[in-house]
Amino acid sequence: SDVCSSDLPMHSAKLIWMNGKLIPWHEATVHVLSHALHYGSSVFEGIRAYDTPRGSAIFRLQPHIERLLDSAKCYRMPVPYNFEQLAEACKQVVSRNELRGAYIRPLIFRGQGTVSVIPKGESHIDVCVVAFELGEYLGAGALENGIDCCVSSWHRVTSSSNPVLSKAGGHYTNAYLIGAEARANGFDEGISVNANGMVAEAAAANLFMVRKGVLYTPPIAASILGGITRDSVIRIAEDLGMTVVQEQLRSEE
Repeated sequence: SDVCSSDLPMHSAKLIWMNGKLIPWHEATVHVLSHALHYGSSVFEGIRAYDTPRGSAIFRLQPHIERLLDSAKCYRMPVPYNFEQLAEACKQVVSRNELRGAYIRPLIFRGQGTVSVIPKGESHIDVCVVAFELGEYLGAGALENGIDCCVSSWHRVTSSSNPVLSKAGGHYTNAYLIGAEARANGFDEGISVNANGMVAEAAAANLFMVRKGVLYTPPIAASILGGITRDSVIRIAEDLGMTVVQEQLRSEE
């Protein structure tokens, strides 16, 4: 899962992996004319590492890095590092920062080079991986008490306008509007619908519904991000013998 509209306490670490080397946290800066800052030309992942009896373990690192590279390909961003290098960078920022449980954020973005919307290859591709301690996704007490959600007036972007299966920074202006509207109206999270009026996802999380012992979730065709956590929930539920139905859901449901 990615961070959502709830406030999450973030604690800085000592080192950040940036463009192939570990540097001090406060030196990991970019120029104000970075292309991504102006036009949202970035792709990223949100990965969790958990403290286990055998040490720190990164949750499903391979599919996260694969999706990161797929997202970059969708946005025609040539990545100067391969899968193995990026995976190793994720491991390094956890181990070298002496973290047990951590949130890992790999980020690929177009840097300084041009103010043209279409860069024509001039802008530099920057790559960084950050790891730090992060609080509970939905905030303290949310797992025990639940949260209040609303259906947003903002629709989820669709594949006809953006490659929604990519986890791209520019897409999150949509997520921001959904979450910010919910918070402004006294809710913890907003739920978006797609262009057909069917339930898509929350501001920055996939949705599931339990009804009469059956687990429902919108399909990929509902203009959702194909979440890795979503895939894990489906697999675990099926292993436990639960019925999982992927179908279009109406907001009244």
